[in-house]
Amino acid sequence: MVAFLLALLLAQAETIFFPSGPLRIEAYQYRPPGSGPFPALVYNHGSRIGFEREERRFPWIADAFVPAGYVVLVVERRGYGRSDGETFADEVGRERGAKFAARLEAEADDVGAAVDYLRRQPFVDAKRVAMLGWSFGGILTVITCSRRGDVAAAVDQATGALSWKGSPALQRLLRVAAAKVHVPLLTMVAANDATTEAARTIDAAIPVPTEHRLIVYPPFHPKDPRGVAEGHLVFSGEGIAIWKDDALAWIGRHLGL
Repeated sequence: MVAFLLALLLAQAETIFFPSGPLRIEAYQYRPPGSGPFPALVYNHGSRIGFEREERRFPWIADAFVPAGYVVLVVERRGYGRSDGETFADEVGRERGAKFAARLEAEADDVGAAVDYLRRQPFVDAKRVAMLGWSFGGILTVITCSRRGDVAAAVDQATGALSWKGSPALQRLLRVAAAKVHVPLLTMVAANDATTEAARTIDAAIPVPTEHRLIVYPPFHPKDPRGVAEGHLVFSGEGIAIWKDDALAWIGRHLGL
């Protein structure tokens, strides 16, 4: 019965909205039973060009973290879901230079606003807010952690792997951002992603004495490659059993759990 009630709770994400400057940003909030205060996790999703306005709740992230006692906030950044703002496809298209970098910086504003939202909630322990991001979401995790010191720990997954080789602007942006990160950062990538260079570069740029670690997982072969590098999808719901314990251990240790 307890397992059934927990599964029912996870299935019912609460849709909330919070401000990011002049924009109204949508997010899906999952909570453990009780009044807290709980540690919290901001989840930053990857890109989905052509499908930006589809609402995606990433329930497997809640499945992993809510039973461990976390509030989980899945953020639909500007131009995604029902959030305000232009979609990435409309504003940036295939450009991977200055316009691309500016859009990433702007979306990082929304991620920062998500942290601010959580820290204001009475059911959240404001000193124990962590962050997890995949692909584009990993880029935003690194940028956000370069800007602020109130994130207790972070995990970036396959950060920029699909765009790295074709975007010197992204390479510069991530090198500069990583060099300013003072949040304990775990970087994850699969050996058969489009590249592991982005992950290795980020990990190498983290300044002393900030704690950091790089994990390169063995090649991953999903049932549906979806037209991208197979290893990139280890961070989808299909591959979560491979990395979940590493993420929980890293975040939990730095949040004192």
